[in-house]
Amino acid sequence: MAAFKLGLGLYAHMLNEDHYRFARQCGATHIIVHLVDYFAASDLDADNQPVGGRGGWGMAGNSTERWTLPALMNLKADVERFGLEIAAIENFDPAHWHDILLDGPKKREQFERLSQIIRNVGQAGIPIIGYNFSLAGVASRITGPFARGGAMGVGMDGVDETPVPEGMVWNMVYDQEAGNGALPTISHETLWQRVQAFLQTLVPVAEEAGVRLAAHPDDPPAAFIRKQPRLVYQPGLYQKLIDLHPSKANALEFCLGSLAEMTEGDVYQATEKHAKAGDIAYIHFRNVTGKVPNYQETFVDDGNIDMVKIVGILDDAGYDGVIIPDHTPLMTSDAPWHAGMAYAMGYMRALQSMS
Repeated sequence: MAAFKLGLGLYAHMLNEDHYRFARQCGATHIIVHLVDYFAASDLDADNQPVGGRGGWGMAGNSTERWTLPALMNLKADVERFGLEIAAIENFDPAHWHDILLDGPKKREQFERLSQIIRNVGQAGIPIIGYNFSLAGVASRITGPFARGGAMGVGMDGVDETPVPEGMVWNMVYDQEAGNGALPTISHETLWQRVQAFLQTLVPVAEEAGVRLAAHPDDPPAAFIRKQPRLVYQPGLYQKLIDLHPSKANALEFCLGSLAEMTEGDVYQATEKHAKAGDIAYIHFRNVTGKVPNYQETFVDDGNIDMVKIVGILDDAGYDGVIIPDHTPLMTSDAPWHAGMAYAMGYMRALQSMS
């Protein structure tokens, strides 16, 4: 039997009893929670995943109270009542770290803020915080009937070169009074200098708190999107990130779909390398066809990645962490998200039961 643990990712508006029951009914023992509400803008479809439109996902700062220790403890207790554990929190609120990403005047204050958040998360007994060190965030994606049978899914058909407006980072507005300008384009070197400062400041805090910081690769993994550089857009850059500050607390939110979309490298070799090294905090188990700048997400059993082979690699490496579907095509039904997730979870449950 494969050693991994089965989890389900839940957006902020899904953190309720019905979705906890759904997760358990699908066989999950763990959940990954998003505290930031990406669906705050009224034009976003809360039954789909946010694709990263040019106008952003609404105002940042909508999750502030959810990061306090009492709120985290209450959330943990609610989840555990349904036989689940919180494996990780995914993504910081852009309001808490925009000047860390942008190297702005509030950077020191925001490092203190993130340090307290990490301590709170550790004190609540939640072991991982996933993050994506990116200015443009999730962008350049489109939706359409891309998956088997015309199921609605996400893809990419070219790079969005629309500049990121001032007052926005990671697809959310943190300053409504920022003006009508655009973020200046920076170099990859500058972005790496910023993430190095992030790791040097916060990895020691995470070590002390018993929390792993887990980096997501760029989604989509193009070298530049919206005129901003990307950090981990080829598999080898994952190792560069680890080497900046080697530590168990400097870990990877390992997204198979993003790795498969990259124009270089091999998803199987990357999985074996980082699973054996113990770098992987948790896994996004997602399948795709094609590569940037033209790819489409598929059902988990229907893309370029041999998911059975991936599980074999993980098993051989002794990986016993959590895997989640991340996202999946929507199935034609009265509950498209639930049907798509149930299909993916059933497939993953079968893989979990393999001897």
